[in-house]
Amino acid sequence: MAYRVRPTGVTVCKEEKAYNGYTLFAPLGGDEFYLIDMKGNVVHSWKAPYPAHFARLLPNGNILYMCHTEKGPLKAGGKTGIVIEATWEGKIVWKYENDTLHHDFFRCRNGNTLLMCWEKVPEEIASRVKGGLPSEWRFHEEEAEDKTMWSDKIIEIDKNGKIVWEWHAYEHLDPEKDSICPLCGRREWTHGNAVFETKNGDVLTSFRQTNTVGIIDKESGNWKWKWGRGVVYHQHDPTELPNGNILIFDNGAHRPGPQPPRSRVIEVDPRENKIVWEYSDPNYLGFYSHVISGAQRLPNGNTLICEGNRGRIFEVTPEKEIVWEYYNPFEGRKGTVHDKGRGTPYDVFRAYKYGRDYPGLINL
Repeated sequence: MAYRVRPTGVTVCKEEKAYNGYTLFAPLGGDEFYLIDMKGNVVHSWKAPYPAHFARLLPNGNILYMCHTEKGPLKAGGKTGIVIEATWEGKIVWKYENDTLHHDFFRCRNGNTLLMCWEKVPEEIASRVKGGLPSEWRFHEEEAEDKTMWSDKIIEIDKNGKIVWEWHAYEHLDPEKDSICPLCGRREWTHGNAVFETKNGDVLTSFRQTNTVGIIDKESGNWKWKWGRGVVYHQHDPTELPNGNILIFDNGAHRPGPQPPRSRVIEVDPRENKIVWEYSDPNYLGFYSHVISGAQRLPNGNTLICEGNRGRIFEVTPEKEIVWEYYNPFEGRKGTVHDKGRGTPYDVFRAYKYGRDYPGLINL
């Protein structure tokens, strides 16, 4: 397949306004994780033992990452199967394998790890779930006759891989009110794509198929906050900010109305369910990613944005000025379910920027 000419590397670098640091990313399905400087130079890399998903740097200098093992019950986007912690030199010091893993992980303050898993929805509940395309279950012919509906289970594991907490989405959703997007298949009810530990120890999550972002009370399992329907569409990567607000990458896919689809990054005050900051492009297709993607609020107040489907990582000020921009030049998608003509070889699931004073980078 031919792809249109695109820029590569750093195209904007206003060092006096940008956050000075190093950016970590991986081409989705590629064979390496890269750490680049402000000029786009690769200052360090880690070899991926399986097709790469995404990674985070830990304060101890290790890297925690997810890969695609191609095992598991579904051939669906976000499929992973293994999370690995490795040293700066690449030596694996911890790993957890589970064929139902997908999309996201988060290392908690207590050293445990939050993970997103697929699980079957009981038939008596699945039959009552509203929405979705009745004839379109998945893209894969081998699954066409299997009418099982899948949802999400969030688990917390300790360093030995023991599950110490779990939460089942189908127990806390309403089959009628939490309906599936009318343009999506019924193979998955929720299609969770994010887990994040809030400052008080609760769990922030995102369900793409139902256009829902919410905070789960860790003790009761009930929703503390549940929001998004009719405002965000197929969103990714909600994170809690120091002020208690929530930063969200709103992909904008399947947004109703006459306007073309567009993406945006929004900051939401969950106390008032009010959008208090937004970044978008006046040219709708100048900033759009149908799937994947994310956003990170940086210590200087800027926001790092990963426009995943274009492999574009850029930083904007609170006034929405682009002060750093980088286009991924490395190809990925080697042997993953993301082949089959969806996306491009330059896709990046997420990216993170770390300052020069980040504990995990000191002396390295």
